[in-house]
Amino acid sequence: MPNTLNPKRVLLIVGGGIAAYKSLELTRLLRKAGVGVRPILTSAGAQFVTPLSLFALAEDKVYSELFSLTDEAEMGHIELSRSADLVVVAPATADLMAKAAHGLAGDLASTTLLATDKPVLMAPAMNVRMWEHAATRRNLATLTADGVSFVGPDEGAMACGEYGPGRMAEPAAIFAAVMAMLGAGGALAGKRAIVTAGPTAEAIDPVRMLTNRSSGKQGYAIAGALAALGAEVTLVSGPTALAAPAGVRRVDVESAREMLAACEAALPADIAVCVAAVADWRPETTGGQKIKKGAGAPDPIALVENPDILATLSKHARRPRLVVGFAAETNDLEAHAKAKLARKGCDWIVANDVGVAGTMGGDDNAVAIVSPGGIERWERMAKGEVARRLAERIATELS
Repeated sequence: MPNTLNPKRVLLIVGGGIAAYKSLELTRLLRKAGVGVRPILTSAGAQFVTPLSLFALAEDKVYSELFSLTDEAEMGHIELSRSADLVVVAPATADLMAKAAHGLAGDLASTTLLATDKPVLMAPAMNVRMWEHAATRRNLATLTADGVSFVGPDEGAMACGEYGPGRMAEPAAIFAAVMAMLGAGGALAGKRAIVTAGPTAEAIDPVRMLTNRSSGKQGYAIAGALAALGAEVTLVSGPTALAAPAGVRRVDVESAREMLAACEAALPADIAVCVAAVADWRPETTGGQKIKKGAGAPDPIALVENPDILATLSKHARRPRLVVGFAAETNDLEAHAKAKLARKGCDWIVANDVGVAGTMGGDDNAVAIVSPGGIERWERMAKGEVARRLAERIATELS
């Protein structure tokens, strides 16, 4: 919902790279939310998106030159650097990160980053080798120490044909991070939310464990989307390689029992969204030392059932007003989701078919929202967009 009483403004720096096209969708999302966008388009960025496209979506002048008589007369670069509540760099190329880390100021974008006294959010985008290069890691550490916030990058296929971390985060995820950093009064302001994400890991011995393929991407995106709408979010996360979304408090756990304890410690809450892929069973006993191969196969591992986090929260004395569970299925998706809804006692089940390639661990998802009122089916989309739409649906329900 647009914030017309206290409008926020973002200074958006668009760097060079194929991911620059995502800056257009980010601009659209921000303007739809009532956030002003003033773009700075680098010369490299202009190779991928046009000033006219940015102008049309931002409804504001697009700046590009450091020494422009017109621009300086209208708004000097120092004033420009401080004209917004937040500076967003998307895409943040390796070059822009390096310039910012070392205080270089040879163009409008780098000069703005050096002169600004406002918070900065960067959405990195580059080839996996560039992202993993020691120089980039040093620059990342320097910028983080300087107080710069980051969203992404994601892991996935790249335009260059390689695969790995370096893809710019999806516009919905960047939007969520922006809104959380702006602290814009949203539809969930004053509400508290618990989100579980990622896998759990159940120890067999000090080395081995029972776990699953969950990446945590969907849960982290939902935590960020709820925060973007103003909720105070506690993210209870199993082991993942993801960074916590902006404005979200993360609690790291490993086992299902630790996850349940962290969720109960976060109560009371208005919302609970149980996205984590929690192990149904754990070893009855855990070896104090590594189990050696020996002469043959080890004795069978006896398993015991783990606590049911979703059912526990649904029936808790301090039950959140809205409890949402996830069902990861490989067959009979909606039938299993309906049965889980009745069995767990939650309000909604978000069902997704993890048998579809690219769902578990990937960047896209297709879900069905199962509730006592029926089934709402969503087409396949980026997990960040699923998160944004689910957060908006939650806000509508609680209103």
